[in-house]
Amino acid sequence: MRRALALTFWTAAGGTLSTLLTSSSAATVAGGVAGALVWLARDRVQANRILRWLRDPSPNQAPALDGMWGEIVDRTRRALKVANRKARKSNARLQEFLAAIQASPNGVVLLSKEGTIEWCNLMAGEHLGFDAKRDLGQRIRNLVRDPVFIAYLNRGDFSQPLEIDGRHARPGHPQHIAIQIFPYAKGRRLLLTRDVTAVELAEAMRRDFVANVSHEIRSPLTVIVGFIEALQNLALTEGERARYLELMQQQARRMQTLIDDLLMLSRLEGSPIPDDSHWVVIADVMAEAFTQARSLADVLHAGQQSLVLVEGPPVEVAGARGELLSAIGNLLSNAVRYTPSTGRVEAGWRLLADDELEIYVTDDGPGIAPEHLPRLTERFYRVDRSRSRDSGGTGLGLAIVKHVIQRHSGQLAIDSRLGEGSTFRLRLPPARVRRIAPEPGLAAPAAPALTAAK
Repeated sequence: MRRALALTFWTAAGGTLSTLLTSSSAATVAGGVAGALVWLARDRVQANRILRWLRDPSPNQAPALDGMWGEIVDRTRRALKVANRKARKSNARLQEFLAAIQASPNGVVLLSKEGTIEWCNLMAGEHLGFDAKRDLGQRIRNLVRDPVFIAYLNRGDFSQPLEIDGRHARPGHPQHIAIQIFPYAKGRRLLLTRDVTAVELAEAMRRDFVANVSHEIRSPLTVIVGFIEALQNLALTEGERARYLELMQQQARRMQTLIDDLLMLSRLEGSPIPDDSHWVVIADVMAEAFTQARSLADVLHAGQQSLVLVEGPPVEVAGARGELLSAIGNLLSNAVRYTPSTGRVEAGWRLLADDELEIYVTDDGPGIAPEHLPRLTERFYRVDRSRSRDSGGTGLGLAIVKHVIQRHSGQLAIDSRLGEGSTFRLRLPPARVRRIAPEPGLAAPAAPALTAAK
């Protein structure tokens, strides 16, 4: 453009000089030449200002010009504003999109044709074990060296996902990461990761649950069917007949207990969380659960087992009475079942320093090994399967306890050592606990220990 302006300038100057030489009025011609030269010089200066501005254009720093150049600058400035506005909007949308991907629980990796990482979110680095910022530009096969993943890359068939162990996988605590690659944009690839550990554990628990329910129902049914056939086909004495009917009744009750527990779990999972519209006197619930436990102890241990109820302060709990009774009753019945006839079971409640309510059941039974403690609240999990069935347990009691206490915003704590007994604690938050004021004119009653023993 500079060359064109220079050519224009000298062409005009030459034409003006030629006119001067042939003009009859030298002064007029000289004035015209001078004016033309000034105009050309001014025009060149304006053009240079525009060129300098266009090297780094900014709508707010546009040169103030007039005439044709001013019109050019004004139109260019407006176009720049529109373009900048669109660029800002596009960049904002891009940042929102990237922020959404960063917040995703799934990992996202953009790979170049050469397999280097062009971009990834933090979750991808967490799943695959690399630094999402430091390792940009690195080849993915150099960072994820699992042989299964390398074979997946080399095979080039990405129609199905694969699974590898996550960076946090260790014995007893698996972590499974699902990976799938999707080609796009002329050789580039999109790699997605997902932690499927919880899904696989849930599926395994579902399979185990169905298998356990089937087994728990089939066992007593087998016994009942066998006794029915014996009653139908064998000549039995009245004593044998009465014995068989008694055993059939026991197995039928076992199935009834199992069904009741399953229905209880179903209700707990499908009903609303208990609110503070109903308040339950904890002493009444403890007394009823204790009475049931004493009856069970009379049946299982012929009244030899020592049961002690230690009363705490008069308090109420916001929640569902039936659920709380079921949770406390299950803890007491477990303690009675697994504590020897010569053993001792103690239950009670107390207020802690922060006004939490603690309900406890402790026994001096055989105790539980540490490796079993984390799984005790799983459905149908038993430390000793044969002993559990002999005692009449369904394997669902502690699962019910856990569901109930969680629905009441509380926690279940278990302390146990082999040979030293066990203690189960239900802790309810202060928001669900309130003291009961004594009636006017009456002293607060003492808290005696109620004992049921031989």
